[in-house]
Amino acid sequence: MELVHSLRSHHGASDRAYKAAFQEEDDQGNLGFDLTKDLIPVAGTYLREHIKILAPRVLPLSQLATYVYSVIYSTISKGRSSKSKPTFVPDFTKAFDHFCIHTGGKAVIEQVGRVLRLGDELTEPARMSLHRFGNTSSSLVFYELAYFEAKERVKKGDRVWMLAFGTGFKVGSLVWKSLSDLGQQSENPWDDCIHNYPLKSQ
Repeated sequence: MELVHSLRSHHGASDRAYKAAFQEEDDQGNLGFDLTKDLIPVAGTYLREHIKILAPRVLPLSQLATYVYSVIYSTISKGRSSKSKPTFVPDFTKAFDHFCIHTGGKAVIEQVGRVLRLGDELTEPARMSLHRFGNTSSSLVFYELAYFEAKERVKKGDRVWMLAFGTGFKVGSLVWKSLSDLGQQSENPWDDCIHNYPLKSQ
């Protein structure tokens, strides 16, 4: 795999974003993470901001032209009216063959799927990794890559987008290009169960 692009955006200047996932002690002195009701809307908002930076680096010209027009139109509309049309979301399936998205919970996967307009087939690795390993936060994107390897879905030249969130609030992207067909690797964490996946109910 060749790393083609990387991007990390940090939104800690916003109190709402900073406290959406916050490490602190509870009443008994136990240290843990407090996930607020703002987490899902914050993730959606700052994913869109992240996309504005990433899109010009990865999109084909046809999608990029439409996206640029949408951003300009949205900016002009905001000056004229408080009710401007939402910015066009590019079709990232034109830029990427596979998606490894943050599996911070079912609601997070669904929100990312809504923002990026990804169907169940494209969010399958995230949903199956959450089922198999639980929420291990950002590290699960690599279990999703292992899922693709176990399923032998990644072919030479394919592009993979890893998208993950972190406290702060941070959004991170890695874009990989496969230099060969990816088959089953030794010690793949899906070795003992890949034949059972995908599960229809997840």
